[in-house]
Amino acid sequence: MTKNSKNAQYYIDGVLAKKRAIIAKTITLIESALPAHQDMAQKILDAIVPYSGNAVRVGITGVPGVGKSTFIESFGMMLVEQDNYVAVLAVDPSSSKSGGSVMGDKTRMEKLALHPQAYIRPSPSGGTLGGVAKKTRETMIVCEAAGFDVILVETVGVGQSETTVASMVDFFLLLMLAGAGDELQGIKKGILELADAIAINKADGDNIERTREAKNEYESALNLLTPESSLWSVPVLTCSALTLDGIDHIWQTILEHREQLKASGELAERRRQQTIDWMWTLVEEGLKDRFYNNPKVRAQLPKITEAVEKGRISPTAAAYDLLYLHTK
Repeated sequence: MTKNSKNAQYYIDGVLAKKRAIIAKTITLIESALPAHQDMAQKILDAIVPYSGNAVRVGITGVPGVGKSTFIESFGMMLVEQDNYVAVLAVDPSSSKSGGSVMGDKTRMEKLALHPQAYIRPSPSGGTLGGVAKKTRETMIVCEAAGFDVILVETVGVGQSETTVASMVDFFLLLMLAGAGDELQGIKKGILELADAIAINKADGDNIERTREAKNEYESALNLLTPESSLWSVPVLTCSALTLDGIDHIWQTILEHREQLKASGELAERRRQQTIDWMWTLVEEGLKDRFYNNPKVRAQLPKITEAVEKGRISPTAAAYDLLYLHTK
């Protein structure tokens, strides 16, 4: 079968049969901007959606230098050793010139990348929402349909992307370091409010006492915030990705959170709301694409932009003209 003759069923069957090469090809197809690829991607996604939704979805972010990659590798290795199938969707910063991935996630997580029950997928962010790949949700569906039961979504750092990741996962883990006073100055209150748990990493060696102090400071800070769920109090945990201390406790916390929200129906409601939010995000992105690809807009945009720059027309009037070109 040649590449051009492959139809949607080829990808659907390959994903459901857990064939890694076809899983990778399917994600590449989904990430493609070519209209023909997008049409086929929609057929594939429609067919595999009923097989998705059963995984534990965990978003992981952290301040710079927190040891996120080391943590994810240690955490992922613990999960596969407990017979879980783990997919890591690591969203890379993109090169502003080439749009390609800067970091090589498989070199950052060598052990996990080689494990037969793990799958690491780096995705160039393309500058979308500060680092969240546009197709991360679709990639998650592919991995779930292929039988991965834990999906770890890694974000680039602390910023706008965290809100987007929190809107697609069941549990949002914020990794922090000791030295809480300084850290709290540099972290947005909104990101603390998104967290379902805070884990202070590098709780080993000479750092153990500082970690205990940081734990107390974070707990005090959290007392000032309103929890997202009335059923769940955000815990502050400590761990070491190097010694593995506390790593298993983080997983148990995630499972406990899942059980509480599942029993109350909140997990199902959260998932429903996430799918609606996803739809509207795609609508907004689609409208933006259609706007910029509209021939009338493309023809008039340079002229109108120049008129605004030279003060011949107000930004308000310019925006109105561009938005309503099709009615003229």
